[in-house]
Amino acid sequence: MMPTPRSVQRVYLLLTLGNTLAASFIWGINTIFLLDAGLSNLEAFAANAFFTAGMVLFEVPTGIVADTVGRRASYLLGTVTLTVATLAYVLLWEITAPFWAWALASLALGLGFTFFSGAVEAWLVDALHATGFDGELEDVFGRGQMVGGGAMLTGSLAGGVIAQEVSLGAPFVLRAAVLAVMFVVAFRLMFDIGFKAEKGGRPLGEMRKIASASVEYGWRVPAVKWLMMEALVTGGIGIYGFYALQPYLLDLYGDPHAYVIAGLSAAIVAGAQILGGLCAPYIRARFKRRTSALLLTAALSSLALIGLGTFESFWAAIGFAVVWALLFAATMPIRQAYMNGLIPSRQRATILSFDSLMSSSGGVWTQPALGRAADVWGYPPTYLISAGISLLALPFIALSRRQNAAADERDVVGDERPAPA
Repeated sequence: MMPTPRSVQRVYLLLTLGNTLAASFIWGINTIFLLDAGLSNLEAFAANAFFTAGMVLFEVPTGIVADTVGRRASYLLGTVTLTVATLAYVLLWEITAPFWAWALASLALGLGFTFFSGAVEAWLVDALHATGFDGELEDVFGRGQMVGGGAMLTGSLAGGVIAQEVSLGAPFVLRAAVLAVMFVVAFRLMFDIGFKAEKGGRPLGEMRKIASASVEYGWRVPAVKWLMMEALVTGGIGIYGFYALQPYLLDLYGDPHAYVIAGLSAAIVAGAQILGGLCAPYIRARFKRRTSALLLTAALSSLALIGLGTFESFWAAIGFAVVWALLFAATMPIRQAYMNGLIPSRQRATILSFDSLMSSSGGVWTQPALGRAADVWGYPPTYLISAGISLLALPFIALSRRQNAAADERDVVGDERPAPA
């Protein structure tokens, strides 16, 4: 039976639901978990930095796997890798392992996520085009974000409650169980549509060909390059801001063991994802160009971070965190649609993985640096520093806008994509 755009979207939403639910069980208590294992703020955020370093190291290689072997194969490898690495985290917590062991396990987690990062989005866009989809990509990405937000809200709150009632390690075990279920779901329902792996060539030769073409149609296309540079600046701030919110809210609340409050940080982001996904098509409709929306929300996000660092009260922090998360969530579908309109199908997963690599690279240096600053000065000043760094993204968005790419105004395919410089 020939798949339809609706059936493709159903599978995408199911994968998004499972992936996000599994991941979100630990998002609300991850930093608390690392601190409970005996790590300092510097070591905890350095462990997170090794996670993002793993994404930097493996993003492009796993993207090439998705573009040569297949997107389904990449997804299945990701579920297996993440399951093993997550259980390793629990073991390290049980034995109070040294920092180097956490660094290795975090690298493995990064590897697992890179199998997902470009593959699922590339699978969706190609499958939609192959089945005759004629709608707006923002609508699809927005629905996916809403489903992901609902899963994150459920998972993060459940993770906080389970951590408080059972143990900090229990949400990690639950995450591994859900990932195992997602392996079965993807094996039965996810098939490469609109994409066919090259047959007959040598694997390494095909990988080199894809990597070379990805540089040609990715980094050497100015509109894409400047968007990736924006990700380099903002990626680390998003990761730090989210994970630092857990202990920061506990400090403001006054109870270091109120893990449900720590889970609230993830719930805030989850709720923002739901509203952001709902609002994305309407925000897009208010602007002729996608980069206009990206510029405005980037500026407003920096102001929200300034508020987080300036007003040191629990409810003020909640309010500014909601605004910050909502702005980020509302523009993600717009950015995804813009990026996908700039890149060709054959190299889609690799280029999307490279974009994710740039975002992860920002986290490699910002997390330990800001973690050390939190040890010395506390959390509020680190949010002010984060706001300053976030403002650096504005010139890169403006430079991408100056290229006047067709994808800045509408969904494009084929020859309308910009040529390499």
